[in-house]
Amino acid sequence: MGFIKVSSFLFVIFFLINGGSSTTFTVVNQCNYTVWPGLLSGAGTAPLSTTGFSLNSSESRVISIPASWSGRIWGRTLCSQNPTTGAGGKPPATLAEFTLNGASNLDFFDISLVDGYNIPVTIVPHGGAAGVGKCIAAGCAADLNVVCPPQLKLTMEDAAGVAVACKSACEAFGTPEFCCSGAFGTPDTCKASEYAGFFKKACPKAYSYAYDDGTSTFTCSGADYVNTFCP
Repeated sequence: MGFIKVSSFLFVIFFLINGGSSTTFTVVNQCNYTVWPGLLSGAGTAPLSTTGFSLNSSESRVISIPASWSGRIWGRTLCSQNPTTGAGGKPPATLAEFTLNGASNLDFFDISLVDGYNIPVTIVPHGGAAGVGKCIAAGCAADLNVVCPPQLKLTMEDAAGVAVACKSACEAFGTPEFCCSGAFGTPDTCKASEYAGFFKKACPKAYSYAYDDGTSTFTCSGADYVNTFCP
């Protein structure tokens, strides 16, 4: 009996140390059109059981995410191709980014417009440890396509000139000062542009450019997450 008790105790310790628990992501489509969510695991992170699927309007899907996972989720629109290619999100795309069980055992998450914007997305944590981290909703719930600056607007021939996405300044112009690269590759040298200001004013709880960390990164411990398109 003593051996069984010790073995059980050691198993529990091993389970806790190795992060045996998982996190639940609920992906919800509240848009009035079909969205094809894509999921991409970060470098050094095991791939998920799915890299993409389709969600009709008002549908949702629950995914079990392993401990210590990092990666991104984004919504594809106007698709007709295979939704399970495993490729990363092609800009412009609104990105939901996660690093689970990171520094100080916290989950880090954000909504990023650094690669541009295509649809509204929010991340809402549920059940996180009280008083731990900056555990509040992140996201961009605004429809930026209707107010996108002309220089950033992405249109399609069959969309009658209506914007289907809003590019980042980096993608639109490709210069180091907008891409935070080269001589502009540090927080001191790469500052928010007027275009980053446009994104930030519309979506204050989302990344507007590469070094927009202070008001854009959120943390929780032990939470599950609801990722909603068109909240």
